[in-house]
Amino acid sequence: MITVHHLEASRSTRIVWALEELGVPYEIVRYQRDKKTMLAPPELEAIHPLGKSPVITDGDRTIAESGAILEYLVDKYGDGKLVPAKATPAYDLCRYFMHYAEGSLMPYLVMKLVFTRVKSAPMPFFVRPIARRIADGVTAMVVDPNIKRHLAFLGKHLDTHAWMAGDAMTIADIQMSFPIIAATKRAAELGMPASVAKYAAKLEAMPAYQRAVAKAGA
Repeated sequence: MITVHHLEASRSTRIVWALEELGVPYEIVRYQRDKKTMLAPPELEAIHPLGKSPVITDGDRTIAESGAILEYLVDKYGDGKLVPAKATPAYDLCRYFMHYAEGSLMPYLVMKLVFTRVKSAPMPFFVRPIARRIADGVTAMVVDPNIKRHLAFLGKHLDTHAWMAGDAMTIADIQMSFPIIAATKRAAELGMPASVAKYAAKLEAMPAYQRAVAKAGA
């Protein structure tokens, strides 16, 4: 049986979602973040040397990284589900958004979260104004403009596509769910295209997504 090594409030919820969509039996082993650092506990290093989540074990195999896990699951258990036919435009889009989610979009959302936390982090009073000025400057000059650019790109794409890869849901939608939903929560003030907001709501309304959240957390 597949074991999902699940860290609270992490990307691994989308792995649970994929397993729910595929109807594959699995179990969840839960790990709690350090309350001060919000980092994963060292116990995860026993599963994978980087001590990160998501990671799954399937028999004697250990697979880490969301994209790699999703591709492994559909290759071994999918029987054609959640993946377009190869050598089609939908397949190309699916592969693109599988890489785009973490490679292009997510870094700016992480930067926004980090710089937001920097402004409220404990520090000597005489350092706080400097830290806040730097955080605000980087956010205004680099982070927010790039997030706006990505949101505009996604808005145009979703204006003409029901799903990331076309007319049917694929693993690209599961992969994109984390940054898309995170953007609606963390970056709504930057101007959320209506099609992106509608798409996020559609993802959150999926029965298998709701089951995954109920079992693993949002």
